[in-house]
Amino acid sequence: MDVKTVCLGMLTDGEASGYDLKKHFESSFGHFFSAGYGSIYPALASLAANALVTCKCIPQDGKPDRKVYSITPAGRAALQAELDKPNPSHKVRSEFLATICFAHLMTTDQITAVLNSRLAEIESYEKLFDEFEQTCMRETPHGMHFTVGMARAVMLAMKKYILENGDMLRNRPAAAANL
Repeated sequence: MDVKTVCLGMLTDGEASGYDLKKHFESSFGHFFSAGYGSIYPALASLAANALVTCKCIPQDGKPDRKVYSITPAGRAALQAELDKPNPSHKVRSEFLATICFAHLMTTDQITAVLNSRLAEIESYEKLFDEFEQTCMRETPHGMHFTVGMARAVMLAMKKYILENGDMLRNRPAAAANL
């Protein structure tokens, strides 16, 4: 699934500006699908050029006009066609895992710091999930419930694995001393 398709999906909730979509990417989608202005605005321009969204300009005092996008019936059909694909890929991009691949070049203190940092980040995710479930889950679609539940399960499994296996990285011959 690409940025254009995710934007179409977000627009099914109602009209939004590129700024609104960016905030949505940061708040809920950012944990598993990231997109910045550099990909959102070109995606919206392409969607508009293909009549999958409409755009209206709203004047603002002292600022450029605010462009607000709405999904069209053709956009809904395009979204449905994308959602009909039975095998979406599951890619994991993790700076944490990329760093840990080089643990053999790190000191024990460096490894401990990376693991502790990841554990702290997992705790912040757990709090975020708790807040989301307490405040937003009543109005969210079932797919979002599933997504939050799966994200929680992945984070808990990662936490458990780090706690149970972190010593595998710390208790090894030091190669980092030669750096």
